[in-house]
Amino acid sequence: MISRRNIRVKVMQTLYTLSSLENGAQGDIDAAASVLNNKLGQVLDLFTISVLYVARIAQYADVDARQRASRYLATSSDQNIDVRIATSSFVQLMMGNKSFNERIKNNKLERYIDEDLVKKVFGQLARSAEYSVYTDAAKHTPVADKAILQHIWEKEVLGSEDALSHFTDELPGWEDDNELIIMLMQNFFRGNPKVDFSRLLSAEKREYAHDLLKAVMERGEHCMELITPKLTNWDKERVAVIDMLLLRMGVCEFLYFPTIPTKVTINEYIDIAKQYSTPQSGQFVNGVLDNILKDLVKQDLVTKTDRNKD
Repeated sequence: MISRRNIRVKVMQTLYTLSSLENGAQGDIDAAASVLNNKLGQVLDLFTISVLYVARIAQYADVDARQRASRYLATSSDQNIDVRIATSSFVQLMMGNKSFNERIKNNKLERYIDEDLVKKVFGQLARSAEYSVYTDAAKHTPVADKAILQHIWEKEVLGSEDALSHFTDELPGWEDDNELIIMLMQNFFRGNPKVDFSRLLSAEKREYAHDLLKAVMERGEHCMELITPKLTNWDKERVAVIDMLLLRMGVCEFLYFPTIPTKVTINEYIDIAKQYSTPQSGQFVNGVLDNILKDLVKQDLVTKTDRNKD
């Protein structure tokens, strides 16, 4: 579910966190691995919370109907509200997912659900043309059930300033990981709700994440020996911390990850630099990595083998 690019970002964030710690902690591989696991776990929690919000908003249809039917002067429309979305096929599959429920229980994720926000977003949904079409249909199909839930997420949640403000203020890591969560939710709705919420990464990708982190930490001095000569036109002390981390990661991929094409490495770190560092960082990272790669190739130090698509 998570790409190698996302993994690179998590490794970069882990290294950045370590750079702010005392010197002794900076070189502790076990401590670094724990930080990385926590960051990856935080992404999975955010994804789970996002799915849970969609389910709770859909289920609020039943709460809303009961409240309206209990009014003292309830109208016939109040007493005949379509609540099929609350028990739709996709909601039932979501809420019946064992790993989903275990993740919520074990990490106490219900505490992040704001009932007032759920009510407000459902109110927006109930007034939308898409919901009217859904409730007016004589029969609901699994495709229609999934489509209305995807609409809740993409239009009613992501389109709500209140919801996004709440996520930013209350969900740990949302500001850093919101683009990744949006991508994961897109994949979720393209697939089915039987995803395994107990893990975000395949064994192969988890190994890559930890191997990259370990390589950068253990071979940092060697990487800097290759990087420093390429900084002759730059003040080393003024180079952004993130840029230096990305350079070290890129050099490690050149040397120690034979299945990752060098072009992929450079392009990925250019994009990450543009997104997470300064406006000039993409060009800087590109130039330095390209110069280092040319030297390594001349010395026949780069060996790459065929691999699956990155």
